[in-house]
Amino acid sequence: MSKRLPPADLHNMAAALRAERAEMLNFTSGLTDDEWTAPSAAAGWRIADVVAHIGATARGVYTPAGLRTSFAASLEQANEDPVDRRRDWSRAKVMAEYQRASRRASTLLDVVRRTPAARVRVRLADLGRHPMGLMIGGALVFDHHTHLRHDMAPALGRPVPSTDADRMRAVLTWMIAVLSNQVAQAPVAGLDARVALTLTGPGGGTWWFDEAGGLAPSNGAVAAHVTAPTLTFPDWGTQRSSWRDSDVAVTGDTELADRFLDAVNII
Repeated sequence: MSKRLPPADLHNMAAALRAERAEMLNFTSGLTDDEWTAPSAAAGWRIADVVAHIGATARGVYTPAGLRTSFAASLEQANEDPVDRRRDWSRAKVMAEYQRASRRASTLLDVVRRTPAARVRVRLADLGRHPMGLMIGGALVFDHHTHLRHDMAPALGRPVPSTDADRMRAVLTWMIAVLSNQVAQAPVAGLDARVALTLTGPGGGTWWFDEAGGLAPSNGAVAAHVTAPTLTFPDWGTQRSSWRDSDVAVTGDTELADRFLDAVNII
């Protein structure tokens, strides 16, 4: 009997968040003023807006603003409002909030992960419920990683910052948890037969999916197997690009795999 997804490694996730915070501070410190106000690859957002978004998200994990996000009908719309309120902020003010909020969120995660509160499931808009420790660490590591490497650096023509297995494992843990909830809320036709997703490279692994969400693999059978590099998953898994244009391999029931892959859109 397969089990649902295992608990997140919150010790690793806390370390990953500190590493991603340091990466963001290093990247932003080298930007010119023109780069700071340049368009990012996130539609409608400048580089400054992306940083403001991450700072506002970090602040939301320990202030009442987070409650509004938790019960929002759409996380994407909930993300737009704080950015709109910060568009006229100076670079110094945006960075000051980011530094303060990300530091406090990191400290909170270090405290929460050592308590039973880490396992309390809380709602995050239309992404469903997640254990508190995973939600704090996972969402923030994912935000840092994905925005920096797919929305900021490429838009400026700057080298994409490197990563490592620990940070990628934290990113993938969050993405798989969100995808699990999304599949459970809107099942893909035919998923009673199960699809396996194998992500190869740093932090990789294999996960199964059925109509109830994500599963830890067992000795049972799957109808289709999807294989892709870990480093590309944050790009096509968020529909920044099409999985069809990525290094994604499918074996088995290709029609089922195609329906599953078309449904993958992790916010």
